[in-house]
Amino acid sequence: MLPKLSIELFPPKDQGGEDKMWRAVNQLQGFDLNSISVTYGAGGSVRDRTIKIAKELRLFINVPVTAHLTCVNSNRQELSQIVDEYEEAGIKNILALRGDPVGGPKSIWVKTEGGFDHADQLVSFLAERKKFTIGAAAFPDGHPASNGDFEKDIDVLIRKEELGATFATTQFFFEADRYTQLVERLAERGSKLVIIPGILPVTNVKLLHRMAELVGTPIPAQIAEAFAKVENDPVAVRALG
Repeated sequence: MLPKLSIELFPPKDQGGEDKMWRAVNQLQGFDLNSISVTYGAGGSVRDRTIKIAKELRLFINVPVTAHLTCVNSNRQELSQIVDEYEEAGIKNILALRGDPVGGPKSIWVKTEGGFDHADQLVSFLAERKKFTIGAAAFPDGHPASNGDFEKDIDVLIRKEELGATFATTQFFFEADRYTQLVERLAERGSKLVIIPGILPVTNVKLLHRMAELVGTPIPAQIAEAFAKVENDPVAVRALG
């Protein structure tokens, strides 16, 4: 059986980018997609576009839509309003995330007054409605806040499952063994979570290093060396990526 394929869209910042996105979406529909998810952007920076695009995707394409939802810059009332919009648009899947701090992943997290501190609270909040399939985030290389404690990450995922999450999408990773370890350990603990591997094609070496630094995902030496040899040749970078 062929694996299911989903894509993730980063909402563009202007109308020109949005037009380009729609052209890509129309082409990608031919791949029998399982779903299309729409991100919030760093620090919730494009939240309004996320909501707009998720609703439009739901109306105009024949592919299930997964909308991201984060705790960033939103209190409980504002989150309720966003979720109401998703529900009215017929969106059934929500990926519940704490989100990056407003200043970026390395900034100090500051809770929004009247909002949530952690993604498990957001999962619980969504589960109260009994309207959505709820997803969470998983980290094969470890969540930055876990300081290398793999079992802590497993505990957090199982807690989210207990609260209502049924699937998790991973941060990108380089070594398949890390993903396998995560899946197997969850199964050993009795988890039924579906763990979807997140894949980020490499098309720019500087962006590769920046993303790896931001999310704390180490680049294996052999991969870093391979890209270093071709980093000034965009065609070769894309082919290797």
